[in-house]
Amino acid sequence: MWSNAEALITANNSADDELSARKAQARRAAAPDATAPVPVPISSLLPADSPRLTGESSEHVELLAAARDLPPILVQRSTMRVIDGMHRVRAALLRGENTIAVTFFEGDDGEAFLRAVDANLKHGLPLSLADREAAAGRILAKFPQWSDRTVASAAGLSHTTVGAIRRRSGLPAAREGGRVGRDGRVRPVDGAAGRRRASEVIAMRPDAPLRAIAREAGVSVGTARDVRERLRAGRDPLPVSQRGTEPGPGPSAGGPAEPPRHRAGGSRQAPDWRSVVGSLSRDPAVRYAQNGRAFVRWVDGHVIEPVEWCELIDAVPPHWHNSMAELARSCAGAWLEFAQELEQRARTKTEPGVA
Repeated sequence: MWSNAEALITANNSADDELSARKAQARRAAAPDATAPVPVPISSLLPADSPRLTGESSEHVELLAAARDLPPILVQRSTMRVIDGMHRVRAALLRGENTIAVTFFEGDDGEAFLRAVDANLKHGLPLSLADREAAAGRILAKFPQWSDRTVASAAGLSHTTVGAIRRRSGLPAAREGGRVGRDGRVRPVDGAAGRRRASEVIAMRPDAPLRAIAREAGVSVGTARDVRERLRAGRDPLPVSQRGTEPGPGPSAGGPAEPPRHRAGGSRQAPDWRSVVGSLSRDPAVRYAQNGRAFVRWVDGHVIEPVEWCELIDAVPPHWHNSMAELARSCAGAWLEFAQELEQRARTKTEPGVA
């Protein structure tokens, strides 16, 4: 008897659940889709805050006017300003149309500009180099805490170009000493400070897990691992390129400081790679030579700043660590041979009696 009653209750509950699901489905079907395009009077729209410095192309407008079906434009709902699609708006007016299909965007002005740049990079009339550089300047002004690589990805430029734009603009390097990478994580501009904090954490808790060290010191797991290995080997936790004039931890932090490396002409601090590549690309002897331009592109793709690998090392799976370490050593060896050949040529030109 009780089993029959339980079965009846279960059946009633199932029927109620099915009825509720059908009602919810009907409500969703009746509700307007926020992302669905809707016809909007063109007279109600404001011109785009476009990344294009020269405005719309009349030739492109004529090409679009001759096309039959055009995708909807993107409009910021709060301001009714066009984000993407001014060429399509001009084409619709040229065809004598009063309305245009619109997809609305919910977001502030900064987000709207990022969407405009992204849309123009992905389709339509390509943005010129000047357009992309100007867009990068605006993005840096709005988001100075973003890393150069993050801005470069948003503006369609190389990170070295973004770094040069940041320096020319006189913008702050970062807020609170850190930059936001493409993965959303905040990393310090000065990697030395994080390494020093990591060495202090390791000195207090030498058996702490790497993730705990990284979290407390505000560094990546890869950086925490490198600091711990350096301390175990009795070396300075800071690479030579990050030491500058401030001394690293002494023996109390894990061993004697690593001696600085000297060259034939004395010790030298690591160069600012972005500045070197930027100056190289502007040198007429390089810029106006085909092999010179090819060399700049090659360098831009092969140079890595001392702290940038910290953003990437966690992406390497553990079973690839040894293989990638060998590859890194091989690349470092190739760069070393390249440097030695350049130095040899420089000495040959400066030696007495050599033309």
